[in-house]
Parts: sequence; C-alpha cells; structure tokens
Amino acid sequence: MQDRSWLSRTQLLIGETGLDRLTNARVLIVGLGGVGSFAAEFMARAGVGHLTIVDGDVVDSTNRNRQLPALSTTHGLPKSDLMAERLLAISPELDLRVVSDFIRPEMVQNLLDAGPYDYVMDCIDSITPKLMLLQAAYVRKLPIVSSMGAGGKLDPTLLRVTDLFDTWECGMAQYVRKRLRRLSVGAGIKAVFSVEPVRKESLMMTDGSNFKRSAYGTMSYLPAAFGGACASVVLRDLLGETIPMEERPERINLEKQARKKANKATVIG
Repeated sequence: MQDRSWLSRTQLLIGETGLDRLTNARVLIVGLGGVGSFAAEFMARAGVGHLTIVDGDVVDSTNRNRQLPALSTTHGLPKSDLMAERLLAISPELDLRVVSDFIRPEMVQNLLDAGPYDYVMDCIDSITPKLMLLQAAYVRKLPIVSSMGAGGKLDPTLLRVTDLFDTWECGMAQYVRKRLRRLSVGAGIKAVFSVEPVRKESLMMTDGSNFKRSAYGTMSYLPAAFGGACASVVLRDLLGETIPMEERPERINLEKQARKKANKATVIG
C-alpha cells in the first residue's frame, strides 16, 4: 500500500510494524449481511490490504434496519457489488476479490483453495453453509472467528468472545457445536456470541431458501456490534495481541453434568 496517510491515526496506535502486518494480511469474509457488512468495513478501515468477500444475496427492503449496503436506493442490487464499491472508496489500493454467490457446501473447498488466507471470518446466518465452512477451515488449521446468533437480542454489552465449544446461552451456538462434533471438529474456533436470553416471541419462519428456515427480529446496532467484535478478534490476532477468552460459568457446567446423569439414569431405568 503506497498511500498510508489516511491510516496515520491507526499507525499512532499500533505502530509501523503493526500497520505492516495489517496491510500484508489476507482475510476471507463470508456473508455480507448485518454482521459481515460491518465486519468488512472495519477491516478495510483498519488497513487490511487483501480481502475476499463472499455473498450472493441482493438487498431487500427488510435489510435496511441493520445492513450497511441496504438503502432505499439499493433495493434489488447485489450486496457484494455494493460493498465492493464502498470498500474501494475507503481503501482505493485494497486488493479485493469479490465472489457474488451464495456459499454452498460444494464450493467451500474451492473458495479456500483460492487463498492463502491469514484469517477466515464466518458471518453466515444459515446453518448448513456455516458448518461446512467451519469444518473446512478447521481441517486446514486456518484461524477463524465465527459469529453466532445476533437476532432476538437487544443488549450489546452482553457480547462475549470464547472458544466455540465453551459458549453458552446461545441457541445457534449450541446447535452448531452439536453438529460440528459429528464432523470431528473440536476446540480452536473463536466465537462471538451473546449471553442475553433470546426473545423467542420474535421468531418467524421463512421459506427455507438458501438453507435458512427461520429468523429472529433484529435491532439496528446489534448485528453491527457483532461485526465489530469479530473484526476486533481478527485484527488483534493479526497484531499478535492476547485475546481474553470468556470462561463458561461453573453453574453451566454443573447443569450440563446433571442433565447427563439424568439422561443416563433414564436409559438404565
């Protein structure tokens, strides 16, 4: 990157060596909805020099309450194209690859083959593609951060970062953990999640297209907060910073052990 003048405030914070790390970094961002669109912008504004963004969706009017590319003037336009234009307007020298397609199980390997990547950001809100990406990245030992459920919640101060298999309270995380165990995936995936109980009354069913069968109501700032947390994990990791990992409360572990004993007793009985 030749012109770094616009990154002078960033360099004040992380130094020239830190900025070198970011401008040389290669990051894959999958999903450009409420979480991923903000995460992508935060990466560009931080000076990350090489980005690959992936999304096959177009802007819908219902996206305007939470997604960065969604405006009254952009309905029906591809999110990937809108974000590409925005990212390049922020960072004109950005090496940007755009994949305007929905992430499907059969394309995950090809997508990762197109690397190399220093980090993968999973901002997908559909379970099946999410599982395939996480498994493939895990097998390749790629650093990855995964956003869990941002819907049905209001309090951004209840976001946490920990290993995916140490998450709690989040229904999406619970389901993802269960499915990944069957795929022989273990610890090592960082997750951004919320410990706020979900507002179940905000659930709606969908038509099931693009592997998505349901959705929760959302508030403008919550997906953006998830995107910011995911970006912070990636940027701090790239800079060699220590990322504190939230410990699962002991009461959660005790409740889990009690359920296992009860289930075992039921089987024996």
